[in-house]
Amino acid sequence: MRASDEDRRRVIGVLQRHTEEGRLTLEEFSDRVGTVYAAKTLDDLRAAVVDLPAITSLKKPAPTPPPAASAHDRQLLLTFGLAIAAVVIIGIIYALLK
Repeated sequence: MRASDEDRRRVIGVLQRHTEEGRLTLEEFSDRVGTVYAAKTLDDLRAAVVDLPAITSLKKPAPTPPPAASAHDRQLLLTFGLAIAAVVIIGIIYALLK
């Protein structure tokens, strides 16, 4: 079966991932990309990656969650909440005394 441009892009993405992970040198990557662009069939494309392990996912890893709030952050939030409560109480008392 003939290879499409999308097939070539997919294989080049796999080669990039293997290069990033250190399985291929830049020279090997360059040679294999040349093979990919010259490929006419899917079998020609497979030849560029046949000796590499399969990559299960090309998705980027999930971002790490933000760190949990520290004791200082919780204390600052509590102080801010108490200050707002004090302003509300003073406002209510002021309105009642008027």
